[in-house]
Amino acid sequence: MTSDVIRRPDQQASQGPDFPWIKSYPANIDWHAKFPVRPLHSLLHDAAANFPKHICTDFLGKQTSYEDVHQAVTRVAAGLQGLGVKEGVKVGLFLPNSPTFIIYYYAILQVGGVVVNYNPLYTVEELAYQVEDSETEIMVTLDLKALFEKVEALLEQGTLNRAVIASFPGLLPPTKAAVFKLFRSREIARPLSSPQTAKITLDADFTGDRPPDPVAIDPEQDIAVLQYTGGTTGQPKGAMLTHANVMTNTRQVAAWAPNLVDGGERILGVLPFFHVFAMTVVMNLGIAKAAKIIIMPRFVLNDALRLIQSGRPTILPGVPTLFNAILNHPKIQNYDLSTLVFCISGGAPLPVEVKEKFEALTGCAIVEGYGLSETSPVVTCNVVDGLNKAGSIGLPFPQTIISLRDLEDPTKTVPDGEPGEICVKGPQVMVGYWKRTEETQDVFVDGFLRTGDVARMDEDGMFFIEDRIKDLIITSGFNVYPRQIEEALYTIDAIEEATVIGVPHEHKGEVPKAFLKLKAGAQVTSDEVMAQLSVKLSKLELPAEIEFRDALPKTMIGKLSKKELKAEEMARRQDKG
Repeated sequence: MTSDVIRRPDQQASQGPDFPWIKSYPANIDWHAKFPVRPLHSLLHDAAANFPKHICTDFLGKQTSYEDVHQAVTRVAAGLQGLGVKEGVKVGLFLPNSPTFIIYYYAILQVGGVVVNYNPLYTVEELAYQVEDSETEIMVTLDLKALFEKVEALLEQGTLNRAVIASFPGLLPPTKAAVFKLFRSREIARPLSSPQTAKITLDADFTGDRPPDPVAIDPEQDIAVLQYTGGTTGQPKGAMLTHANVMTNTRQVAAWAPNLVDGGERILGVLPFFHVFAMTVVMNLGIAKAAKIIIMPRFVLNDALRLIQSGRPTILPGVPTLFNAILNHPKIQNYDLSTLVFCISGGAPLPVEVKEKFEALTGCAIVEGYGLSETSPVVTCNVVDGLNKAGSIGLPFPQTIISLRDLEDPTKTVPDGEPGEICVKGPQVMVGYWKRTEETQDVFVDGFLRTGDVARMDEDGMFFIEDRIKDLIITSGFNVYPRQIEEALYTIDAIEEATVIGVPHEHKGEVPKAFLKLKAGAQVTSDEVMAQLSVKLSKLELPAEIEFRDALPKTMIGKLSKKELKAEEMARRQDKG
């Protein structure tokens, strides 16, 4: 396994050097803090033991206690052992946000299996690649045709060995379940009528009270999750995250919000659990705090606002487009957002304008964090109470070290205040890429994980993202960072969303092109946009082209996606050429 290829983040001495960021830590958070290393599923065990009658999940009105969720996990864990799941066996979760996801996630971990997260919108071809690459043996999904038919195709072509099918109507309150079966029955699959019946197990078949056989877990060595990256460069690859990686990152997030009360919080699960950000900062954090997890199967803005109104969440993890969408809802003043006490933004840069306007609207500070799949995912974050600078991704988490490296020679560090590639060492950093020894070696330098992101550190030890190396635009030999242009665009009142990419230019190599979505009813011309930008940006940074669109492409998690726009521009230029 590739986990033996690299040096694990050392476990650097807890009383290490006096790093610049430590002086900016608030008094109630300790960079030197050590977190107990235990199997990840112990989070749920502890919550159920301490708060058995508290509500764990609220899904479309059906509420389930921590005691009942824990019992369901025990039942499913025994059932999975009966199907042959043991240490190292890969089990896929092909599920929307639901209690089923939480139950199977912890059950797989309890019996020593490895969770492999799958995007519910994947095509059969995308699923087949990840199943084969990860060596997934069993796939868990719901009896919804949109999901089951893809899994059935994998079984039929022999890519997948077995599937476990859970009931979607069974997740609903009785009245809603009856209505769903009556009026939307065509959306329900009939697994037992499939030609692949011999390879299918129904969730309901896991019955009885027999506990699973105990399994010894080594948190530092045993892989808990194979988290596939987005594949922005080449084919997607699985980041191997140990129990210790994910458990520690969950504890780091909890320590970052010391005022949150165990058993007293409510967290809104808008982000998809299969994504690493939501997996840690919604699901695992929610369980760690014994919070009520208000689950949305998919994001619909009006539904989310109604849930905030009725469910009164205290914690809202989101991406910048989520907070921006809330801000721009035409009737936002009709909704009470005052219960929010901890909002954390990740997945993409948070525009300063969005942060300031959301905080003015709600009275709740949004703290921007930074991370990636390979770091479980959070690396840095702004503090809730303390030094908080607009545009900053904050301070490194406890026990986390950031080294900014030269863009041409990553073995060299850059002088203070200069931009460099973010390289990370800490207990949340993956042990390597699954079956990718060479790529694992290439992504580490001096024991630090290379992120591909460019940042600078100020005199207070706070970090500011300049951009991703792959998004850097080189115009006439000068570096231009799309994020700086996007920040300037967001200061224009008429603009709701903005993203900037580099496009080829005959003489300059590349030039910036801006794609804009305007607010409802707003009007602005390209000339007016350029006039406002000209006092904020240098001539090199000014967009050479501006294109207005009714909508901008987004990823499954909801962040703006440059990849589709770059592909469109490439195809357009090839057609012209």
